Amino acid sequence: MRFEVFLAFRFLRARQHAFINLITILSMAGVALGVCALIVVLSVMNGFQDEFTKKIVGMNSHVTIYKAGGIIESPQAVVKKLDQMPQVTGVSPIVYGQVMLVAPAAASGAIVYGLQAPDSPKAKELAQHLVAGDLKRLSRPLGDGLWGVVLGSALARRLGLGMGAVVNVINPLGEDTPVGRAPKTEPFQVVGIFESGLYQFDSSIVFMGLAAGQRFLDLGQGVTGMEVMLKDLYQAPAVAKTIGRRLGPLYYARDWISTNSNLFAALKLEKIAMFVILILIVFVASFGIVSSLIMMVMVKTRDIGILKALGATRASLRRVFMLQGLFIGLVGTVVGVGGGLFLCWLLSRYHFIQLPKAVYPINTLPVQVDPLMVAVVAACAVLISLLATIYPARVAGGLDPVRALRYE
Repeated sequence: MRFEVFLAFRFLRARQHAFINLITILSMAGVALGVCALIVVLSVMNGFQDEFTKKIVGMNSHVTIYKAGGIIESPQAVVKKLDQMPQVTGVSPIVYGQVMLVAPAAASGAIVYGLQAPDSPKAKELAQHLVAGDLKRLSRPLGDGLWGVVLGSALARRLGLGMGAVVNVINPLGEDTPVGRAPKTEPFQVVGIFESGLYQFDSSIVFMGLAAGQRFLDLGQGVTGMEVMLKDLYQAPAVAKTIGRRLGPLYYARDWISTNSNLFAALKLEKIAMFVILILIVFVASFGIVSSLIMMVMVKTRDIGILKALGATRASLRRVFMLQGLFIGLVGTVVGVGGGLFLCWLLSRYHFIQLPKAVYPINTLPVQVDPLMVAVVAACAVLISLLATIYPARVAGGLDPVRALRYE
């Protein structure tokens, strides 16, 4: 291989053909640009997916348990069974239901969640998203006899409510009265406002204490679900199946991955689409490699004829031109990887690209570099560059030395 490597670099260093050298440099730049764009775009998409995962998991449990019929009458028995599982780190009861919020300025539908505040895992996570108030005020009635609620920031703005405001909560399922069931209305005081960054949560969720939720939804001592936290959140689908088998046929469990499967499927599809679109830049650069090598073969026809007359084989000459294309691809790939990682570092450190907060759940472009992704992009770029050398190498290896030297 020393002979082929020597010739390949000798041909590449030739200075008498400036146009061929220009095309070679442009080919390297095209490969570098494609690799750089792929690394930056895929790293940003990885960052978005990671941020969405954090926010979704922060506002949802890893696994949620439900019971056929809607009410779990003995939540402590469920807690006792699940505490024996090594994957489980915490179990807490919740109540939920659809309600209507009526304020002096507006009205809106919402979903009410009753949770054990401030000690349950979900309450601790919710406390990190509070922009005002305190979750401890959910655990007991307030001094004026009202119970407290915590609203999402978007919902509070829509209703025109702030800290200390009173909002009427209507349970459409109602309560028993002498004349039949009628919607139940009860005033609650706003004791906190949270902002998770996900509009679907901030615009529709109302949190209250577990006791207040049980009383308001007329559940007695029962609950509507059990939230389970795990050591490894990515094991949630398998653990959910195990929980369903352990609790029996009347219970079923849903994990956070299957609940949000549509969102993650869309993100995955978008990532694949962007990879396919941006890899076309590398394909375009590969045509430059083909062009430069074909012109190199035309210019070096006499040299190739002399080499074949001296005993150089077809395979040896093919390797010479394949090594040239491989070198062009390697240089472009190395430059592209370096440029992509440098841009990712700039984006993650200086945050000079701002995102509209009303549209996105984060303020700046998130960046998360995956070493495996970088390796796959680099390997694809080198492979495309190598494939681009096949035709010029076959042409060079197939030259007839007699015809190549006839007019020299």
